[in-house]
This record gives sequence, C-alpha cells and structure tokens, in this order.
Amino acid sequence: MTTMKPAMRPLPRAMLIDMDDTILSAYGRPEIAWDTIANEFAEELAPLPPELVATTVLAFARNFWANADASWRLKLAEARHLTVKGGFAALAAAGHRALSDDLAIRLADRFTAYREEEMFVFPGAHEAIDQLKALGIKLALVTNGAGDTQRAKVERFELAHRFHHIQIEGEHGFGKPEERAYLHAMEALGVSAEDTWMIGDNLEWEVVTPQRLGIYSIWIDVHGDGLPEGSTVKPDRIIRSLTELVPGRD
Repeated sequence: MTTMKPAMRPLPRAMLIDMDDTILSAYGRPEIAWDTIANEFAEELAPLPPELVATTVLAFARNFWANADASWRLKLAEARHLTVKGGFAALAAAGHRALSDDLAIRLADRFTAYREEEMFVFPGAHEAIDQLKALGIKLALVTNGAGDTQRAKVERFELAHRFHHIQIEGEHGFGKPEERAYLHAMEALGVSAEDTWMIGDNLEWEVVTPQRLGIYSIWIDVHGDGLPEGSTVKPDRIIRSLTELVPGRD
C-alpha cells in the first residue's frame, strides 16, 4: 500500500514575518552568551566561578522577562543592567561575595555588545524572502523592540527593500501580541486573516494570538528543540528555516 504525502497548503497572499531569531540569529541560546561573557570577566568575578554567575544571572533574567511589562522591550540595555544587578543580589543573598553595581553594568553592556557582534542572517533567509516576494506574496516584517535598535538591524542586514511593509514596535507604538499589531500589518498589505501566514519563533506572539485572529501560524524552531514540555500551543506548522516556505525547498 502506498502512503500518500499530504498535499501542501497553497501559498497565501501575504506573510507576516518576525525578525529576531527568525531571519536573524539574535537572542537565541542566551546561556552560551552569558557563559562567554562571564568567562571574559572571570578575574573580576573571582572567587566566584564564571559558570555560577552566568547561570544565576540567566535565571534572574528569564524570570524577569516572564513577568516584565512590555515597555521593557523598548529599554533593553536598561533591562539588562537590572537583570545582572538582580543576579548579583541573588548571589550575595546565597552567601557569596558581593559584586558591585559598576561591575554589573559593565558586564551587561558587554553582553549587549557581544550580542550585536555575533548577530547574523540565517543561511538562506535572504534568498527565501526574495523568492517569496518574486512569487507575488506580500511581505511584512513585524518586529518588537525599540525603534532605533530594530531599525539599525533592518538597515545592517539589508531587509528594508525585501518587504512591502516594515513594522517596528518602537516606531508604531504597539507590538505583538497586541491584536492591532497583526491587524495593522494586514491592513497595510491590503489582506485579511484568511489570506495571511504568520511566521516566527515566539509561541505566544507568532502562534497563539495570530491563530485567534484566524491567521495560519507557523512556528520556526531553528535549533530543532521541539515544543516546550507541557506546551498546549499547537502551531499550524513547524519549520526550522524560512527556506522551507519556498515551493520545492521543503
């Protein structure tokens, strides 16, 4: 008996595409970045092991971002100052050596600079976007974050001319997962939800809310980690690269 491969869903009239960790390798794998930076500061952190500082700061940061107000996305450097200071305070509360606020700020600023230095476009992303545009699909880049920071990435990584609409949270005054972020992008492209796909790495921003609006929602899992254990979110499709969206490339 021959097993039939499921028919591919026809391409939509429009796609809303996230930027960070969808087109660009930006903020994924923070544990590796914090380990690297803590080791750079090993002498100043001594006698605390750099790995302990890295894991403590990361744990504090993850808890902070899980509960943070959306306004902190527009103050990323300031948020990092706060989370490193918080990690240092947690270490002191556990009986370890007290580390200064000055060191916290320098560590946080180095982390920010390191993330900028290490950022790159995922292989094939530019080409996939260009091919989708050539097929007549209307494309919107929909990204959260501060206007100056995100606009600098758009220019640095040559994204502006690849999209019909660029929508940055800090420039528009709203962002994902607010419903108007998706509605505004679709209005700008002149399409409706049933004509649109949303693609990105954040389950809440790129799957939960878009699905509620009737948008076909694709989760990009670049590292192949799979859905988080216990997740109740069901993306309409899971991909590891934007190249999978191009006909004949999946």
